[in-house]
Amino acid sequence: MIALRRRAESLDGWRRRGAAFALGALAVLALPPFHAVPVLAVSFSGLAWLALGDAGGESRPHRRAFADGWWFGAGFFSLGLYWLSNALLVDATRFAWMIPFAFFGFGFGLGLFSGAATLSAAVLCRRLAARAWARPLWLAAAWVLMEWLRGIVLTGFPWNLIGTVWMFSDAMIQPAAWGGVHLLSLLTVALAALPAWMGWRDDGRGRGPIAAVLAAGIVLWFGAGWARIALLDAEAERTVSGAVLRLVQPAIPQNLKWDPAERRGHVVAQVDLSRAAAGSPPTPRPTHVIWAETAAPFYLEREPGLRGFLAQAVPPKGALITGAPRLASAPGQPARLRNSLHVLDETGAILATYDKAHLVPFGEYVPLRDWIPAWIVKITYGEAEFSPGLRLAPLPVPGLPAASPLICYEAIFEGRVVPAAGARPGWLLNLTNDAWYGMSPGPYQHFAAARLRAVEEGLPLVRVANNGISAIVDSLGRVRVRLGLGERGAVDGPLPAALSPPPFAGLGLFAVPLQLGIWTLLLIGFGRRREG
Repeated sequence: MIALRRRAESLDGWRRRGAAFALGALAVLALPPFHAVPVLAVSFSGLAWLALGDAGGESRPHRRAFADGWWFGAGFFSLGLYWLSNALLVDATRFAWMIPFAFFGFGFGLGLFSGAATLSAAVLCRRLAARAWARPLWLAAAWVLMEWLRGIVLTGFPWNLIGTVWMFSDAMIQPAAWGGVHLLSLLTVALAALPAWMGWRDDGRGRGPIAAVLAAGIVLWFGAGWARIALLDAEAERTVSGAVLRLVQPAIPQNLKWDPAERRGHVVAQVDLSRAAAGSPPTPRPTHVIWAETAAPFYLEREPGLRGFLAQAVPPKGALITGAPRLASAPGQPARLRNSLHVLDETGAILATYDKAHLVPFGEYVPLRDWIPAWIVKITYGEAEFSPGLRLAPLPVPGLPAASPLICYEAIFEGRVVPAAGARPGWLLNLTNDAWYGMSPGPYQHFAAARLRAVEEGLPLVRVANNGISAIVDSLGRVRVRLGLGERGAVDGPLPAALSPPPFAGLGLFAVPLQLGIWTLLLIGFGRRREG
């Protein structure tokens, strides 16, 4: 380990940049759907050696620490988000030229956050004369701070947070109920970077203590999660009386979704899936049917005849929830295009509507339009840009508790998936498309982020995708029913009950500053080298 550390610190120029890039790219294997979590010990220990080095001395310029983190982030985000380029191939003649810019732009742009993390860690370790064992813990704190800021700056993009690597284990994701996904990230980076300590011990010792700490950390983490599941299992197993949901996933290819010659056929096919007999084993007939984002590619509020046809998909005394575009108009103002969802009753009447409030930059609108050249346009169908809804608001659904509606990537923002005012909703409803990204890791990463919201808020999640992963998830984050990526069909299941709000639900966005503040105080108190 000492030899590896010395070799890492001796690297310079492009060899150093290449090593940092490769370490970041290696960490991608820990993300969904791969979950090769042990690779993080190599990636983050190597990053600690590169960026922190002898952080208590004068030999490691801070500019180099930033560059090490930046190149690490470039590898992590370029490879971790490569699938975004699939969206540019849906209309390749117009957008394929953007693929290199998207690939490297996301990598090196988001890499600025990881560069800021390593710079911050290096400065703190040097100023506070951090002990060797404390340096990985400072790196973990700085990494999580930048993850948190990444979810806020420029409307936010909290994708591929390190905490999502544990989604293969129901027990390991339970601490998110106490501190959110960022608590998972904090613990993960700390444990992954801790082996770097062995390389900083010139006496070659430390292997035993490090192994003991890692083993104890994993066992305690798993044990705490297992205990929470055991304690709340009976409550989480409860369901909303009489409610049976049917999730319809039509798996329509994105290049055909808005084809004028195909659109009505897509609607007919979804009505047929909604009316099909119950699957095997037999379940009660559904009381509510849920379709995906823009599943009805028409302005339903302006087409009563089409709504009457959709009424065939509505169970008796139930409701159909479907995504659709909407032209919203106000007196004296031009109509605005919204990405919406509607609740329809068995007569085809629209009972409630939600307009997506957090839009996707360059996907649904072009930010800073007055400063951006006119030839840069959004990549979704049509020339008109979407306008955001006013705010997240509870969605009333007949026969069910009020839902918290989330369209597409609104579900990836921790602490922002429940309305700030009013009564607590009974469930999270996430309609999405995901066909943009093909058979890639993208839909798995999207589903992983959405599942964590169920654990954080103590609310069941119902997620319906055009082609992605549709599922009913209980309030402990456990998948109850599911349609996988590429599957066409419908699946039925009861709506799980909500749990009492866990600690994170009360803290929200304040959870990260609070836990980082406690972490920092402990490191200042115990992690500084003593004089003499």
